[in-house]
Amino acid sequence: MAWPHAAVMVLLLAGLAGCTYSDHPAEPAAAVQSTPAPTPTTSSAAKPALSGETVRDSFGNVDFYTTAAGDTLAAVAKAYKLSEAKVAGFNGLQPGAVIPAGTKLRLMPAGPGRGAMGAATVDANGIAADYTVEPDDSLAGITYRFNLTEEQLAEANKVPFAYEKGNVFFIQAGRAIRLQKNPVDSRSGSGAEVNNSFGQTVFYTTVDGDSFDSLGYKFRSTTAQILLYNPSLAADQPIPAGTKVRLIPGELKIQGAQGTFTTDANGIPLTYTTAPGDTERQVSFRFGVDQLRSANRPSSGPAGAWYDFTDLPSGELVPGQTISLALDKPINKPSP
Repeated sequence: MAWPHAAVMVLLLAGLAGCTYSDHPAEPAAAVQSTPAPTPTTSSAAKPALSGETVRDSFGNVDFYTTAAGDTLAAVAKAYKLSEAKVAGFNGLQPGAVIPAGTKLRLMPAGPGRGAMGAATVDANGIAADYTVEPDDSLAGITYRFNLTEEQLAEANKVPFAYEKGNVFFIQAGRAIRLQKNPVDSRSGSGAEVNNSFGQTVFYTTVDGDSFDSLGYKFRSTTAQILLYNPSLAADQPIPAGTKVRLIPGELKIQGAQGTFTTDANGIPLTYTTAPGDTERQVSFRFGVDQLRSANRPSSGPAGAWYDFTDLPSGELVPGQTISLALDKPINKPSP
């Protein structure tokens, strides 16, 4: 897709306003886990104790199991770490029911339920691909209904780690969200990374097989963001191997982070000088920093970050302050 620069900027800034690096975990209901696989497929070796075929989603989670001779409801439930009552309920059966060979069993809820009452689109294999969020839906409800983890849901939607922890901006009524990944080349994702001291990848050098999708799933950046951070790339053109791709806004000034910064020899941001209207949240997002206060602790005493605010509830910072963007090179000052 080729978006006008101004249009992309407007959309991005609207999304950035909802970004946060606060950590408030939401505990999902139990979801089935299995060995990852790149695309939905069938297999005859899902579990050692069972010999029937499975249907997996794009993350490798087993959503359906077709019974073989000798299988019991209890054995299937145990193999996939579910209760027999739960598997029976997913399939309109009674616990203990005899299941003939060739029965296709669901290993996830059959339809809407508490916390996930919206409509989903389903592919030919019965795997849910997209979902529209309803009022009162929750992250836990959606992941449970579709047999996903929070991590997988965030990856499918290329959203930052903060959203995996229950950020309400993502689970918003009316929003259409992805439940699966698109297939990507098996060669992708093996390029060199340059990380900051917080572990955030700031630059990635592409290899053969990399694409906007593969970068987006790996680094949680939408195609629109990658294009905005890297003006030399085009949405309708492949990304050449050896391209050094920027994965944070960095030099791009964004709403709430309009100031100037310094970098080290590798281009990793080191310090930032605040501008009017800047907020902690947006400065953190612009530079891939999730512990801004830890990099700016006072030299003594138990107080929090030393820098000053013009409005503490909103996190707006006093302009003209030079603060650290690196854990390994903190700026320590006396507590205010």
